[in-house]
Amino acid sequence: MRRLLRSLALVLVVLLAAAAALVLWGRAALRGSLPQIDGERRVAGLSAPAEVTRDRLGVPTVRAATRADLARATGFLHAQDRFFQMDLARRRAAGEVSALVGPRALALDREIRLHRFRAVARRAVGLLGAADREMVEAYTAGVNAGLQTLGASPFEYLVLRQAPAPWTPEDTVLVILSMYVTLQDTDGSYEATLATMHDVLPAAMVALLAPDGSEWDAPLVGPAFAVPPIPGPDVYDLRARRRGRPQPPPPNAQRPTLERIESKLGVGNWGLGVDDGREREAIGSNSFAVATPLTTVGGALLANDMHLSIRVPNTWYRLSIEWPDGSAPGAPNRVTGVTLPGVPAIVAGSNGHVAWGFTNTYADWSDIVLLEVDPSRPHAYRTPEGWREFERHEEVIEIAGQPPQRYDVLWTIWGPVLGPDHRGRPRAYRWVAHAADRLAAAIAPMESARTLGDGFEQANGVGAPGQNVIVVERDGRIGWTVYGSIPRRVGLDGRIPASWADGTRGWRGWLEDGEYPSVTDPPNGRLWTANARVVGGEMLAALGDGSYEIGSRAHIIRERLMARDRFSPRDLLEIQLDTRADFLARWRTLVLDTLTPEATRGNADRALFRDILEREWSGHAAPDSAAYRLTRAFRQLISDRIVAFVLVECYEADPAFDYRAVRRRDAAIWRLATEQPPHLLDQRYAAWRDMLLEAVDDTIAQAMRGRRGTLRDRVWSEYNEVAYRHPLSAAVPFIGGWLDMPRATVPGDLYTPRVHWGAIGASERMIVSPGREAEGIMQMPTGQSGHPLSPFYANSHPSWLAGDPTPFLPGPALHTLRLVP
Repeated sequence: MRRLLRSLALVLVVLLAAAAALVLWGRAALRGSLPQIDGERRVAGLSAPAEVTRDRLGVPTVRAATRADLARATGFLHAQDRFFQMDLARRRAAGEVSALVGPRALALDREIRLHRFRAVARRAVGLLGAADREMVEAYTAGVNAGLQTLGASPFEYLVLRQAPAPWTPEDTVLVILSMYVTLQDTDGSYEATLATMHDVLPAAMVALLAPDGSEWDAPLVGPAFAVPPIPGPDVYDLRARRRGRPQPPPPNAQRPTLERIESKLGVGNWGLGVDDGREREAIGSNSFAVATPLTTVGGALLANDMHLSIRVPNTWYRLSIEWPDGSAPGAPNRVTGVTLPGVPAIVAGSNGHVAWGFTNTYADWSDIVLLEVDPSRPHAYRTPEGWREFERHEEVIEIAGQPPQRYDVLWTIWGPVLGPDHRGRPRAYRWVAHAADRLAAAIAPMESARTLGDGFEQANGVGAPGQNVIVVERDGRIGWTVYGSIPRRVGLDGRIPASWADGTRGWRGWLEDGEYPSVTDPPNGRLWTANARVVGGEMLAALGDGSYEIGSRAHIIRERLMARDRFSPRDLLEIQLDTRADFLARWRTLVLDTLTPEATRGNADRALFRDILEREWSGHAAPDSAAYRLTRAFRQLISDRIVAFVLVECYEADPAFDYRAVRRRDAAIWRLATEQPPHLLDQRYAAWRDMLLEAVDDTIAQAMRGRRGTLRDRVWSEYNEVAYRHPLSAAVPFIGGWLDMPRATVPGDLYTPRVHWGAIGASERMIVSPGREAEGIMQMPTGQSGHPLSPFYANSHPSWLAGDPTPFLPGPALHTLRLVP
């Protein structure tokens, strides 16, 4: 027995020694890939030394002799701090994730390979102008220098047992294309949804269920659009049509279960830093501005917070750059803001003359083209110039640990061939993301703008995902326009698919600068955008409708801006942090009206539900609010029931039909829930009240499932918890959670200015007046570095969570690195 114990002890000692050695080796490997932040480093290609200083948050200020040198230094910094993030972004757009992580990403790669984005990026690089080419090539060289001078590969490659591939100029374009994938419709799902509704439903029902606007509209120009009336039983008596027919199972739920919303970033058990497409209604932003007479700083103020799926590290990388201004010796160019690792430019920020910020437009950036084919000619389709053969491209997907897979994609003159629609019609996809000539103009717009007009000129026609851009000028002017390239549609409005074969419909190039929608110096001195419709009339016709948001955030922001006549930077930060529950307030009223004394008599759960909503409603999406959570859950469940019945014939006709693509659907659902038309009530219920009470009971049951305590303990933060994860944390046993940000409770929701929905939130908060940057505010989640041993891995996060203002400009230099030729 003693011998056995001695043997076991020896085995234990060996195992502990091996574990200790493994930890020491891992720590040494980790430390070897730490970015260099002090000292001197030789970087070939620089025309003169460049200086990189960092403040207490690790935010770099780079001073260099030329803009190309700055691009080279920026590439060096991005690679040292964020190379794995950059790698995922280029691979996501190119459909090359499987080569890094194996077959778990194969479906993701096949889906995006349809667009052949690496070929598009290669063509775009060939079209770059001389100055942009110099910048991209310098940036590429800087990235590879930064990667090569690390003592070891970034730690993620040790986990994956891979080696990082060098950066190329086309990879920078792929990173830009990755934002198209994040922010726009990759397969025409909204247009396809509308097409099915038009095919199946009477026109009046389509108008109701896909309304042009609602009472939440808050456009800069033009009126709100009313929700159409509910068609009568003479138009669509669905209850009678379905009598005696079985009710199919409910379609895909509009939201996850009510137990908890968590980050859904993964493929299998890995969080690969990609979106699954189901929460795209939450990908948006807020941006607003006030002109000089309304501010306390003596100049116009811009506020911008861009909402994205927040991962570790964050999407953006803060940076301030300086280089000589040949036209003004002694007064250098200085641009401060956020960069996108993989791209050499400041994406949003201020250059001392103008400041600019973005929100996603949700205008119409794509069209589905119905293809005319002849069964006797299966390899051809009809074009305005006659019959033409499909282009066939073999796509080879490399897969780590497995042989590559090959498959063909078909292309037309308009774009790639999609799968057939629910009627079996072949389709192609026309998307601005395929325009290489536009992408070639997307490298560094806005940095050199000196006036509002300059900013508009540089924004209009750029090859970037179409954005609302608000520009404010140092002299106090403010304006809104579109950052992107708007197609010139002829013969169609783009709402539903159509054939372009006879040449009467299609895109005829792009709008010219003078044709772009814009709003300049509004009389009230205020501008706001939040992913909802911004304009009407001819400007709206030029933009089209790619499924604008419902408008609750824009509505609240407008009301806050109109409520006072003077604003400081902190006042605008308060609006960014607003969690008012205006959007859900009417649903709370509906619950209270439903839970009458008769409905609660003898039912303690319903009585408690009513008491919580009646007594504990704070009017905010507060973490400790059970009233908010229960109201939110009730709205979800009653919406699911209404949608499942009212659109049952669309779901039956088209297995791919997904009403979630209609972002303004709440307007129609609310009208149905409150007007309660008998002919549109599911035949399983004798009255609408029965369905509403069932939704209340299900809300209670789901909230309490597997939980202790009472309904009062089912607070909003229990369901909507902050979950910001590193892409590989699930793949590293025991210590993977160390890579993630700590779980926290944060106020907000999708429908409040302070957006917080699982992993989705404000990827930055910026408030700045050009020329007065020292008074500005910048907040960012996680930290500057993607290295978990860096002091800058998570040190920006506490202030971002708390909403505490941190300076827009980098602070005093604590570290200095000289880059020399």
